Amino acid sequence: MSIYIAFQHLQLMHLTIHRKQLQTLLLSLLIMITQSAAAEDNSITEPLIRLATTTSTENSGLLNHLLPAFHAASGYKVHVIAVGTGKALRMGKDGDVDVVLVHAPEAEASFVDAGYGDHRHIVMYNDFVVVGPANDPANIHTAAHITAAMEKLAAAQSLFISRGDDSGTHKKENQLWKTAGIDPHNSWHREAGQGMGKVLQIATELDAYTLTDRGTWLAYHDKSTLKLLFEGDEALHNPYGIIAVSARRYPDINHTGALALIKWIRSKEAQQLIGDYRIDETRLFTPSADSGRIATLDNRSDNHP
Repeated sequence: MSIYIAFQHLQLMHLTIHRKQLQTLLLSLLIMITQSAAAEDNSITEPLIRLATTTSTENSGLLNHLLPAFHAASGYKVHVIAVGTGKALRMGKDGDVDVVLVHAPEAEASFVDAGYGDHRHIVMYNDFVVVGPANDPANIHTAAHITAAMEKLAAAQSLFISRGDDSGTHKKENQLWKTAGIDPHNSWHREAGQGMGKVLQIATELDAYTLTDRGTWLAYHDKSTLKLLFEGDEALHNPYGIIAVSARRYPDINHTGALALIKWIRSKEAQQLIGDYRIDETRLFTPSADSGRIATLDNRSDNHP
């Protein structure tokens, strides 16, 4: 019986029912409605983990591939907040999330050293690539290494779209310009302040160059006229780490859920799922967790395959 019909029924009866009886019926109806609503919304009791992660893990489709399996195995539902690595770590520092999955080793080290998170656990890696116009006006496809490619971009003053959002990709880009001894703050270098998918869209519309992680590029390349023009330099290695936000600093976070996610994503099952995830027969991420030990921050060799 709908609420509307129930109230209509009571209105018809109100002339013949004693006032106390009417109050009793109204109270009973209210209890019935409350119980029914609670029974229909089972999600309010489902355990939730808040995950702040880089846009590449979402834009690439990886999380949609992984998280249903984690939910089935653990019962936890994961609320994903896909932002740049810098913002993800700031959310961790503020205690707004339970766990972070990002790709900026130095920033992650600082996050843990400052007491905002527990150990950094290695999860997977891919690499960065430079994409740009099909005619490659800066001729970067002939560069012997990434530093030479950045020098060619600056010399040609070819339009370059930067993330400009303090993400892991933006941090890597800044590092590459610094290594090449170039200050890119010129008219040909434009900061979008957007996620990777949006930046690839902007670069496509403007026929410009940009730096992207390979996973997002593979997920978006069929929508773009840009071409992959430079890849393969060791300096473009792109490792991902997962860190539980410190329960000592924030006792009210879901630390148990964070640890459950970390344990699962480093398990044989999850690592296999990461390795099996492909687009056009190309693997987007290479699993690299060592389930036998915790990756400590002092052992920087863990950041390499």
